[in-house]
Amino acid sequence: MFKVIKRLLLLIVILGLASTAVVYGVLSLSLPALDGNGRSNAVVEPVKISRDALGQAVINADSRNDAAYGLGYAHGQDRFFQMDLLRRNAAGELSELFGEAALGLDKKMRFHQLRKRSQIILQTLPEADKQLLKSYAQGVNEGLAQVGYSSFEYLLTGAAQKPWQSEDSLLVIFSMYLDLQSATFERDQALIQIEQAYTKQMVDFLTQPSKYQAALDGSKLAPYSDGIPTFPNQTEHIVKSIEANQERGSNNWAVTGALTKTGAGMVSDDMHLSMAVPVIWYRAQLNYMHSGEQTQVTGVSLPGAPAIVVGTNNNVAWGFTNGYLDTADWIALNDDSKTWQVDEPIALPDGEVENYSLILSEYGPVKYINEKPYALSWTAHQSYAVNMQLVKLEQAKTVDDALAVASDVGIPVQNLMVVDSLGSAAWKNMGGIPARKTPSELSVNADDYSALWQQNELQRPFIKNPQNGRLWTGNSRAVSAEDNARFGNGGYALGARSSQIRDRLFEKQTFAESDFYALQLDNQARFLMPWHALLLKQLKADITKNQQYITALENWQQCACSTSTGYTLVKRYRDAVINILFSSMEDELNKQQGTLKYVKRDLEPAVWQLINNKPDTWINPQFKSWDEQLQGAFSQTITKLTEQFGNNVQNWQWGKVNELVIEHPFAKQMPLLAKLLNMPTAAGFGDSYMPAVQGRSFGASQRFIAQPGHLEHAILAIPGGQSGHPLSEFYRAGFSDYVEGKHTPLLPQELIHQIVIKPTR
Repeated sequence: MFKVIKRLLLLIVILGLASTAVVYGVLSLSLPALDGNGRSNAVVEPVKISRDALGQAVINADSRNDAAYGLGYAHGQDRFFQMDLLRRNAAGELSELFGEAALGLDKKMRFHQLRKRSQIILQTLPEADKQLLKSYAQGVNEGLAQVGYSSFEYLLTGAAQKPWQSEDSLLVIFSMYLDLQSATFERDQALIQIEQAYTKQMVDFLTQPSKYQAALDGSKLAPYSDGIPTFPNQTEHIVKSIEANQERGSNNWAVTGALTKTGAGMVSDDMHLSMAVPVIWYRAQLNYMHSGEQTQVTGVSLPGAPAIVVGTNNNVAWGFTNGYLDTADWIALNDDSKTWQVDEPIALPDGEVENYSLILSEYGPVKYINEKPYALSWTAHQSYAVNMQLVKLEQAKTVDDALAVASDVGIPVQNLMVVDSLGSAAWKNMGGIPARKTPSELSVNADDYSALWQQNELQRPFIKNPQNGRLWTGNSRAVSAEDNARFGNGGYALGARSSQIRDRLFEKQTFAESDFYALQLDNQARFLMPWHALLLKQLKADITKNQQYITALENWQQCACSTSTGYTLVKRYRDAVINILFSSMEDELNKQQGTLKYVKRDLEPAVWQLINNKPDTWINPQFKSWDEQLQGAFSQTITKLTEQFGNNVQNWQWGKVNELVIEHPFAKQMPLLAKLLNMPTAAGFGDSYMPAVQGRSFGASQRFIAQPGHLEHAILAIPGGQSGHPLSEFYRAGFSDYVEGKHTPLLPQELIHQIVIKPTR
């Protein structure tokens, strides 16, 4: 019997090894060749595509078009499936890959008709931009063809790899609009529904300015003074957890040369996005000739587009944070508003087609909110939304050159932070901004619609070389209070993060790259200190019962540190209080297909006003008093933590509760491949409302610090590798340095691979 069992176990091991060998064998067929020679009719002169130990692509070419070809070739080799998802997501074409499971998302995206808009915009671009996109697309397709075999994602889905087209690069930029600006019109919808269900006073109360204001000119918005509105018609029900919308945004800041030892300006930029495998950005350096001069630009590119998004040409260095100006309005249609219906066919894998019917108007696509028709007028629907003007930043020699480009660039509006080697530093809003003069967070009557929506605003605020030598943004209001009335609030961050960055910048008089990196990793919990004090006072009312929690709070380290249990208690307690206070409102909005999700980050000032004044109508029906309500919030906190992590309080440490988990999209569907596909997990470090932003799969998608003219100490750290292929030597390259906070160099190191593509002639 023992021999039989032994043989069975041996057979299982052999079969396991054999199946593993088959998997690795199939995967190895789709590994790209990183060395060799080739020919193409798409290049005019030879193009070199080299890679260093991190897999950073170094492109050497004679012209910008040939450089675009080389970048496309590298993207096609390393990231085609990611690019395919980006274009399909924006176009509403994921169902062709994933079947009916993606239909809901595709219909949501087809509402915007971005494939058609990309095709129209492409035809209007200057010939030079069309050729740039064509060269890039040819590079993508030839890089993909060089691989020879479809990547495992296509083998698993059974889908075909469709060639890259020029319009697809515009769709990739549109994908960033969806990621960065959809919360703006979703927030407006929630505010419209709140006004209708409650009052305009309720809207003003919930969106009142906070004490965390960090505008660059120091201006403050007028405080809310209309009193606490009555909260009517609360009903007893299970408390709902109100999801918080992740802040698609970033930190950036800069100092002038007066505050650096080199005399050059210095910029820091870390863009906060959802993180998956592969990470969204791709390290690259482009070397090419322009007007008889050598250009070298180094930074991160977005696979699918031919530009360096954030980086430096050694004359200037630049970075972005999401601007959150008001770039969308819901137009309330009247009986005279003309509408019409169009059908959007959505392809499925088996060749079948699902038709999605869409109502259009002269103002934009139409949606029914509380059974009334509203048209969405959004910057992404306008002709100026997308173009190739970002490439012009590569030729800027000074801050002034970069500022001159900003108003014409077709991307989602960003806070451009730019410095130059001469010591200047500046901020300006870059990207599409509607020229209409009166933005609204509530609906606009059709009779008041402005034709200026069809024009891009060219006159926009900027600040150059402030007297204090410091600039900062963090997705909160950066413009003056006066300009805020003109450009509106598209869902600004609260301002706690920006305030902390500003305050840190005034703690020093001289800065080096290491100082900026330390600020990027600053996880001090300044924002939660009032919540810590509130909870500690509450628990000390019964010291015997709450001693272990009191001990955790007294040793919370005042930071989102991985070993802090006290931080977890305070963070979860705040969430529980908000859920209890607003659960009835969330329930009411849910009945109307709405949610407070996009308003939740506005609520902090209102919540403290409620806590301090304790109005009776804001007591949740399941409690009898405010004291009982606040105690109930902590009880719910403990219950949920116990359900999720057990009753051992040591397992409630923030590093475990907020563990960094960066996964491949297919890993959840195929757990057996998770170890092969995912990045290693890492202890949580950081949170919202502080410079070191990090969630379980969200955070700084790159960390960039540079002084143009002095790039030997410049930093670029990314939470993942260059290649999307799990067997590639670059699949996880750089991840451990990112997690450990090491100073990963921006500039390429020793080159270890090289492909040369020569003209066919």
